[in-house]
Amino acid sequence: MRNTFFCCLIILIQACATKVDKKTKPNILVILVDDMGYSDLSCYGSEIKTPNIDALAYGGIRMTQFYNAARCSPSRAALLTGLYPHQAGMGHQNKDWRIASYSGKINQNAVTIAQVLQRNGYSTYQVGKWHVGNTEPYWPKSKGFDQYLTLIEGAMSYFNQWPWAKGQDTLEMRYNGAAYHAPADFFATDTFSDTAAAFINKHDQSKPFFMYLAYNAPHWPLHVKPEDRNLYKGLYDGGWDGIRTARFESMQQLGILDEKTVLTERFATVPKWQTLSEIEKENWIEKMELYAAVMHRLDVGVGKVVAALKESGQFENTLILLLSDNGACQEDPLGPWIVYPNDGEQGGVRSFPAYELPWANVSNTPYRYFKSFLHEGGIRTPFIAHYPAQIKKGQILNESVGHITDVMPTVLALAEATYPEVFNEREITPMAGESLLPTLLDQENQIRKGPIFWEHQFNRAMRDGDWKLVSAWRVPGIGRVDEWELYNLAEDPVELNDLSKTHPDKVEKMNSQYETWARKVGAYPKSQLDSLKKVSK
Repeated sequence: MRNTFFCCLIILIQACATKVDKKTKPNILVILVDDMGYSDLSCYGSEIKTPNIDALAYGGIRMTQFYNAARCSPSRAALLTGLYPHQAGMGHQNKDWRIASYSGKINQNAVTIAQVLQRNGYSTYQVGKWHVGNTEPYWPKSKGFDQYLTLIEGAMSYFNQWPWAKGQDTLEMRYNGAAYHAPADFFATDTFSDTAAAFINKHDQSKPFFMYLAYNAPHWPLHVKPEDRNLYKGLYDGGWDGIRTARFESMQQLGILDEKTVLTERFATVPKWQTLSEIEKENWIEKMELYAAVMHRLDVGVGKVVAALKESGQFENTLILLLSDNGACQEDPLGPWIVYPNDGEQGGVRSFPAYELPWANVSNTPYRYFKSFLHEGGIRTPFIAHYPAQIKKGQILNESVGHITDVMPTVLALAEATYPEVFNEREITPMAGESLLPTLLDQENQIRKGPIFWEHQFNRAMRDGDWKLVSAWRVPGIGRVDEWELYNLAEDPVELNDLSKTHPDKVEKMNSQYETWARKVGAYPKSQLDSLKKVSK
């Protein structure tokens, strides 16, 4: 009897210990926003009020030198796999060019965070924009997600599933495998937020969870709910120069920028505000008011998700990471390939507005260039990490350098999960990123071990320590450039003083490093890629 009692007691103790271990395993929530500029959050200097995101920033860490991969699909592939986009098959966008590094989908030699964590006892959820594989074998279920509400493509109306480009049928959305049909009251930002909150509330807490919440906001079209339309009425009446200056000063006061940083000149093609007609001013003012309203609704959505974590008792044990997929978007999407109606009130159902290059120049304050470019304005993103259990409040990390490929190794280190060499009998490409966990948990400004590389649409760059080599292929209003520029980011973070002529040896050395990397990952120059595309047809 006594032996039986002690055996039962030991089994009970082991069961309780196992339950505690599972409960203390961290949840992980990665929030990726779409086309948001470096200075668009109020905790990074904006006049746009983002109190829910700010609360995460002030309750955790803000990094000021964190990089994405310059564009929607490449950044998503890099985040999910820990690989450079070309290694994961996403060297451009989600179109298959029948070239391994430009396959338009996450390839079979890459493994996602969800796939690894799923095998380590995690429940996995995906909500929002996918954009890393158009066909069903490459949708979220096949990439490790148990439950999902996903937009397969890269852009959408916020109000419905109407096609917006030539050749599209109704936009492809899936809810746990079934076709999703938007209800009459559908609004994308709210639907994604509400779905993420519902997944959290219904989550079985005997297991930890990983959630990838990828908003389409604030990507064009700038659609707003009627109650949000006039939230920022009048704020932008003075034009873009005053807003840029105010943001720059706020960023300095917050400690986001140091004393070496200067405000770059207004972009060359942006006119002086005073030279515009009153009608032109009204048009531009409305565009920025809409953008700010889109940002407001995004922040409200993040608040809903955080509230669900708190109400379900999971907030304290959840690591939340928030970042943007690229710099602010300079694009004017209207053109012969757009079929979405644009004959209604701007911001409403029958409209397709964007805020375009002049206001993107504001969003990227104080940096140069935009989405898809590899100068700082195209690739530097706010990065917020919040984890009450282990991260100290209110930290700004100005020295540490991070890259979007670092998300996977950071998450796996926290979850104590091992990155596989083989997965489903396939050899897996070794990770390119570095774990930021020591930096986030110890608040040590870690020095990065190796360089970072970029290539997108023949724009090229690498950063090694404080030195950055960068080339823009073709610049709006300027034309073809395609020449190396060299900057010391410690002394010149906004890339104004090109040192390529005074340090030719450094340019030669870094160019050699870049060429070695490009050959390794399959990042081809234009002439070679054009030849490969002809052969693959």
